[in-house]
Amino acid sequence: MPANASNPATSPDPKLRFSDRVEDYARYRPGYPPGIIDLLRTECNLTPESVVADVGSGTGFLTRLFLENGNVVYAVEPNAAMREAGERLLINNPKFHSVTGSAEATTLPDASVDFITAGQAFHWFDAARTRAEFLRVLLPHGWVAIVWNERKTDSTPFLRDYETLLRTYGTDYGQVASTYVGSRHFANFFGADGLREKSFPNEQIFDFDGLKGRLMSSSYAPRQEQPNHSPMLAELRRIFDAHQKNGRVRFEYETQVFYGHLRPATLGAAESR
Repeated sequence: MPANASNPATSPDPKLRFSDRVEDYARYRPGYPPGIIDLLRTECNLTPESVVADVGSGTGFLTRLFLENGNVVYAVEPNAAMREAGERLLINNPKFHSVTGSAEATTLPDASVDFITAGQAFHWFDAARTRAEFLRVLLPHGWVAIVWNERKTDSTPFLRDYETLLRTYGTDYGQVASTYVGSRHFANFFGADGLREKSFPNEQIFDFDGLKGRLMSSSYAPRQEQPNHSPMLAELRRIFDAHQKNGRVRFEYETQVFYGHLRPATLGAAESR
């Protein structure tokens, strides 16, 4: 058996990285601002009748926004533990459909959806294969919206110290951070003149237990059996005590929305991962 077979956090397959962190992920990761729905209504003619495929849906943060808007949503997720968590949360909504599939192979029919959305998982996708699959699944003139919660790393002393903690104790934080994608990558993905952008402020307020849960929801946070786990939590306690106000600290995010039609484009090998 490969050395990393029992440790999803160090698996080379990104589809397995969060298998042992589902509870923390569902409870402590940030959701998405409802302004995203207003944006897509105004800019992309989203209506409650629009059919949505939420690809890499995870535990259902983005899926839930569209269900609350009245949309039929096909939540496509390759990780069984994450997919099952989303099902537990959303299964009672008759417009929710859980799909075992991936960005590169959704299993959805040709020309079957009006919108494809992708949340925080996009940086794990193979861009070239995903683009081809999105074009196959979308109806003519369909829309793609990629939503990204970007954690601010240096806007406050607390966030600067938290970033230092991740770089000091994270198992592969630098490697994962290098996969995060920005406007240039998305411009290539959408093609010439296809990309539009909008951002929204977002935040989370945590007591210490919540902060610990937020940290442990990250795939690069060492688990209890790993050497850096105890010193990491000791440093987290120090950071919290140094920066808390009334027993709380604040995470700040910029929620970025990259949206548009997919235009003719060529993605080189460097754009795939």
